[in-house]
Amino acid sequence: MHRRALLTSSLALTAVAGCGQAAAVLPRRDTVGLDAGRLAQAMERAESLPRLHSVIVARDGQTLAERVFHGPGLDTPVNVKSASKSVLAALGGIAIGRGVFAGVDQPISAFLSDRFPSNPDPRLQQVTIGDLLAMQAGLGSTSGANYGAWVSSRDWVRYALAQPFETDPGQGMIYSTGTSHLLSAALTRASGQSTLACAREWLGEPLEVEIPSWPADPQGVFFGGNDMRMSPRGLLKFGELYRNDGVHAGVRVLPEGWVEQSWNERGRSRWTGDAYGYGWWMRRAGGHDVRYAWGYGGQMVFVVPKLKLTVVMTSDPSPVDQRDGHVQALHALLADGFIPAAETGSGPAA
Repeated sequence: MHRRALLTSSLALTAVAGCGQAAAVLPRRDTVGLDAGRLAQAMERAESLPRLHSVIVARDGQTLAERVFHGPGLDTPVNVKSASKSVLAALGGIAIGRGVFAGVDQPISAFLSDRFPSNPDPRLQQVTIGDLLAMQAGLGSTSGANYGAWVSSRDWVRYALAQPFETDPGQGMIYSTGTSHLLSAALTRASGQSTLACAREWLGEPLEVEIPSWPADPQGVFFGGNDMRMSPRGLLKFGELYRNDGVHAGVRVLPEGWVEQSWNERGRSRWTGDAYGYGWWMRRAGGHDVRYAWGYGGQMVFVVPKLKLTVVMTSDPSPVDQRDGHVQALHALLADGFIPAAETGSGPAA
């Protein structure tokens, strides 16, 4: 049917509904671009957030809005805080694809058994690479109130492995940066090179993204799950890599199927209720499935697959009361601003 015929049909349905009959529900059309008015309103709203540093909005691979409100420029690497966990999960997937790890079911004892405490809990033998990726190791958390004691310890790996089990491995999500650090330690052992070297070779080079050095523990293992630095434009490439099923510029960077595995719910946060996969959070926003990387203070990479939408937001990473509502405001900016701008679009898709 020609476009004119489709339009006529739609008008006819509307006219019939106006004659006392129930309105026909038409499927939502696919669109391209972003609605200029809605986008302008969203960016104005973004500018009013005092802790927000930058925003980049891209649709179907095209950057349609980018702005620096405060802080460094869009090409300057910034501390992405716990969004590092999403980057580390990508390295875990690449390691599996390269045969560095045998798979998500490989026990971490293959690499870290010599770091186990004396008389270890037998359940340590059951913890797998997949458990680390999904925050399901079962070990007590080293985040939150326990974070300071952990990073002040002489051996972060031993300290994390010595935490008492709160649940059996694979049975529930316990958010813990120590668990992510164990993945960095296992990757270092398995690959024979540092996590920094892996990140630069496996992600930085193919994406053409600068990945500067970041802190390491007292034994030289690069911090797994915190304090990595990437530029806002680098984060956009990272988000687009996942949106495009692990392919960048026609080259496969992540193993086939890794994005689907990463975006499969494996647990839920006891605090937000959001689902968690392999290093990525998941929720519904504006009527759409959203996958996102999240770093302390509001370092965000949002991917809305259905709309082909990727949004990066960076914020002031300095310590702040997390109840200040800033992160919630960023989620609302996506749900009430950028998603409606993409739904309306600048016109219908071909």
